Amino acid sequence: MVFKKKITSVLMATTLMAGILAGCSGSKEADSGGSSSKGGDTIKIGANLELSGGVASYGSGIASGVELAVEEINAAGGVDGKKIELVKVDNKSDAAEATNAAIKLTSQDKVTAIIGAATSGNTVAQAQIANDNKTVLISPSGTSPTVTVREDGSVNEFVFRTAFIDPFQGTVAANFALNDAKVKNAAIFADNASDYAKGLAASFKETFEAAGGTIVSEESYVAKDTDFRSTLTRIKASNPEFIFIPGYYEEVGLIVKQAREMGITVPLMGADGWDSPKLVELAGADALNNTFIINHYSAEDPDATIQKFVKAYGDKNSGKSPDAFNALGYDTVYLLVDAMKRAGTTSDSEKIKDALAATKDLALITGTITVDENHHLIKSASVLEYVDGKQKFKTKVNP
Repeated sequence: MVFKKKITSVLMATTLMAGILAGCSGSKEADSGGSSSKGGDTIKIGANLELSGGVASYGSGIASGVELAVEEINAAGGVDGKKIELVKVDNKSDAAEATNAAIKLTSQDKVTAIIGAATSGNTVAQAQIANDNKTVLISPSGTSPTVTVREDGSVNEFVFRTAFIDPFQGTVAANFALNDAKVKNAAIFADNASDYAKGLAASFKETFEAAGGTIVSEESYVAKDTDFRSTLTRIKASNPEFIFIPGYYEEVGLIVKQAREMGITVPLMGADGWDSPKLVELAGADALNNTFIINHYSAEDPDATIQKFVKAYGDKNSGKSPDAFNALGYDTVYLLVDAMKRAGTTSDSEKIKDALAATKDLALITGTITVDENHHLIKSASVLEYVDGKQKFKTKVNP
């Protein structure tokens, strides 16, 4: 996406755990003061996340998933006998703060790797620092292609992701509109200051029109806007059968609420930027009926491994069902640990980076992943429907 706790048991029964934790051993307790990431008995991993600010729901959700994974791995003996020490920094949902946090994590804390940020923009703000310091950087939810690929087409060597990319989301949304909603025309209402939203809108439009659909209206808004009625009036006048709204939950919640108040009843759809409990608070459960989102996974997916993760997360978090950001944070830790195991090192960033780039068919909670030459992920996506304020699993789309 462009630009939180002890558990009583470990999910050793799952294939995921068995595969990644195989060979992990050791009984030393983690040094409470920490050790250098390049030696000693701990592995320092930084978490550069949006723990406050405009998209704090995303960063906090990722942190919660990361913490569960770290506790599981440490409880199982760590990695090569070393426990993971998590160093969290709040980037306050701001790119400049994300840069400062990356500098601190690399130069002061000497972490082996950084998890974060949640948004693509805040991840891109760290990319050069990661490359210069040869520190692995993995964004759990940065879906913009620019996270790993620069404008000149070169790849950010040390930067990776756990999420699929925006063009895939836009394509999934367009195909859903055409094949599931069975509409022939649609409107697009996107945040024109967000590369995330613009990328999704462009992909949706291209796929929709290529398949014979018609875009009857293209409108935009700016982050922090609160009154969308005049623009929604223009969209309504174009008589769309479907409205695609790529954006973040803070604005989307208000857009959905105001659209329904104005009598716009057609299906509304967005992507992973919608995924926050705050969306229901802002829009209202009734207004969200007949809306759909593309997401990285669903807690309702009947897959046995997913359901074991859902139970473990609920046991740790007072019965709360994990959302996609919880799952992506969790998966990011296991992706990194898997690379360390295959690289045969917990400290050599070059080898860990190479192992990450060679990841193939790794089964995680949010899908079986393969990393391509641009450090983009080949993985599936889930389409969810809001029913009375709850996300319901509708279908899964493979790449």
